[in-house]
Amino acid sequence: MAEILNIDDLERASQLSIDKMTWDFWAGGANDLQTVAENKAAFSDYRIRPRYMRDVTAIDTTPKAELFGKKFAIPCGLAPSSMHKLAHPDGEIATAAAAKTKNWPMAISSYSSVSLEEAKEAGRDNLLFFQLYVFKNRETSADLVRRAERAGFKAVLLTIDSPYLGLRFSERRNKFTLPKGIEPGNFASGRYAGPIDFSVEDKSKSKGPGRNDDLLKEAKPNVVDPALTWPDIEWLKSITNMEVWVKGVVTAEDAELAVEAGVDGIWVSNHGGRQLDGCLPTLHALPEVVAAVRGKVPVHMDGGIRRGSDVFRALALGADFVWIGRPVLWGLKYDGQKGVELAEQILEDEFKLAMALSGTASVGQISKAHLTKKVAATWSKL
Repeated sequence: MAEILNIDDLERASQLSIDKMTWDFWAGGANDLQTVAENKAAFSDYRIRPRYMRDVTAIDTTPKAELFGKKFAIPCGLAPSSMHKLAHPDGEIATAAAAKTKNWPMAISSYSSVSLEEAKEAGRDNLLFFQLYVFKNRETSADLVRRAERAGFKAVLLTIDSPYLGLRFSERRNKFTLPKGIEPGNFASGRYAGPIDFSVEDKSKSKGPGRNDDLLKEAKPNVVDPALTWPDIEWLKSITNMEVWVKGVVTAEDAELAVEAGVDGIWVSNHGGRQLDGCLPTLHALPEVVAAVRGKVPVHMDGGIRRGSDVFRALALGADFVWIGRPVLWGLKYDGQKGVELAEQILEDEFKLAMALSGTASVGQISKAHLTKKVAATWSKL
């Protein structure tokens, strides 16, 4: 097998030993995959303006601010994604162990293939965020939050971009179902009645906007609540001492409302292009969110990051931290925990080199002045 030199190599290597249904589940997104492609392509709209004759003998890649009182190796973390056992039998246990070994932060999905408690034991104080959907049955969501707090998580990461499931053609064509022996770990053993069904059926005759609507008509209690609004942040904060962050903000308007609602942090995300196709690429959304927040809360982002120089660009546009999703799964499929660590190391090395070659010895020196943006067929200084 060819040597793995970058994240694209890791993607190709992981695809060699995986079934089509799982690969399409990972690679796919909403509708025509426009946003999936543009999340990645958006980084090419910015070029780095390097500065030279600066002392870059020593490069400090640690974030300029601690995250929940901890200093990490790099301002990049492992984003929440579902069902890691599709990639490797150890699932999120291996992912969390890789986060701990490399000193990266991690967020875990509500729909992980192991329980949040098991993952927390493996990731310890590197597993920080518990990603949450608010269900129509609020008690289920509340119990998940209580479990996360007891386990030692630092924050609830509320996903706000999924009142209904995006239209994902590949999942419908493949009639995606979880393989035997893999199930949502937080809902195992019938702990909650009626968790969301991961099977994908033909809903072409449905009058509703998506699969969730059909499930609502079946009166299953643990279905994402499409009536969720900003005042519900107060309810969520009332049931936990953890911080409450929101994931899925892509506009200045929602950023302002989030801050007004009392959130502790904002995560710029479009769900990896899996919800609304044609949505703003997250890198393009980032500057207006940062401007709207005005430093009142941290701003993190995910979407399309494949290189250490992508991390550099996002930080230059004002992100405090960035997160990777699909590359984690590729690494996990390639070589379990060691494969995830390989993905982390690739990005660390590339980020450090990008810093050195741009004349920045510390993360705090990275600024908008280091970028130029493509406007039509030309480039202009920001």
